[in-house]
Amino acid sequence: MAWGPWQILLVIVVLVLVFGSKKLPELARSLGKAKGEFKRGTAEGEALLKEEEAKAKALEQQKEAEKAQPVA
Repeated sequence: MAWGPWQILLVIVVLVLVFGSKKLPELARSLGKAKGEFKRGTAEGEALLKEEEAKAKALEQQKEAEKAQPVA
């Protein structure tokens, strides 16, 4: 669903009525900070997941290498 200019205007008017014009910049700043923290947390989680996958793959390769060696 695409937001048209009237829907955006209506949302802005409702926000001004609910929060007041002085509170909106503070609210927007808080939302921006929260979005940044969420992105940072997501990136950290993805990096941790990739690291764990790499460790698992290395362990699997090590086990395969041990199986391939002849038993003396």
